[in-house]
Amino acid sequence: MRAPLSKNILLRGRPRVRNLKRTCRRCRAIRPASPSSRIEAVFTVVPDRSRVQDEVRLGQTFELKRQDDDYYALQVGLQVLSGGFYASRLYQDLREKSGLVYSIDAHLQSGKTRSVFAVSYACDPPNVRKARSLIERNLRIMQTKPVTAAELDQAKILLLRAIPLSESSTQGIAGGLLDRSTRDLPLDEPITAAKRYAAFTAADVQAAFARWLKLDDLAQVVLGPQPK
Repeated sequence: MRAPLSKNILLRGRPRVRNLKRTCRRCRAIRPASPSSRIEAVFTVVPDRSRVQDEVRLGQTFELKRQDDDYYALQVGLQVLSGGFYASRLYQDLREKSGLVYSIDAHLQSGKTRSVFAVSYACDPPNVRKARSLIERNLRIMQTKPVTAAELDQAKILLLRAIPLSESSTQGIAGGLLDRSTRDLPLDEPITAAKRYAAFTAADVQAAFARWLKLDDLAQVVLGPQPK
């Protein structure tokens, strides 16, 4: 019979007390950044003469934790924005209709104390501002209007389909267990995530975007020529 899975990591060997005390004294002098610290919006260009087009990233940091309900609601909304690729709002608006970008993606990275929301796209230098304007318009719509029933269903299908695919190999299973352990998440988090995704309404997604995204706080970093 196999032993039950545990989130605890055992350290073998006997630690040296003197070295441990010395290390602790040094650590007291280092104060980590407060989770509530806010990064002001910045606009930065990193010149790269080897590039013809610009690679742009818009980002914002906020105090959303990985285990919070709104993390999952935002993931549903992100599927509407860029998850369906050709069928996504950002691709349709910025690529198909306006032809401003070559590629675009929106994503959310969350940890124990904070999250980073980002939209990345590639375009010609004259189109950087135009593309940002359309992105902000799409984000504002997510905050003020509920997504359609068809978009909500498609977003849920994409997320639910990704769960078994992420654990279709022993490497994927082991990586998932390790990742959840380091993030203090339940080992069966994919099951609870599926239930959360299925239960969300369009109003839940709209409320999460309105609660967390502050368009005035979006920092912008451009790699390539100076935008015109």
